Amino acid sequence: MEEKKIIGDEEEKRMAGMEREKICRRCKCSYDVTSNSPSSCRFHPSFFVSRRHDDQKRYYELGPDDPPYAAKFYDCCGAEDPDAPGCTTDLHISYDDN
Repeated sequence: MEEKKIIGDEEEKRMAGMEREKICRRCKCSYDVTSNSPSSCRFHPSFFVSRRHDDQKRYYELGPDDPPYAAKFYDCCGAEDPDAPGCTTDLHISYDDN
């Protein structure tokens, strides 16, 4: 005879809450899937890049050893602060989504 584990109401609610709360792969914030809307996630759709002044057409990702004369900015909007709020809003996308 196989035993079945009985889950209490509180435990069931906690488990349901875990399934509803996810982490967004764009903005890295946790969110409730039931309140996800097209303006929930604020992010930059492009990389924070560094462009050398002596070679304006060459782009590369910002590295720790970039020279001080490099212009650093988000390629999508031009914001120069790496902590600038995102320039685009959309639905959150979890790591579980394809």
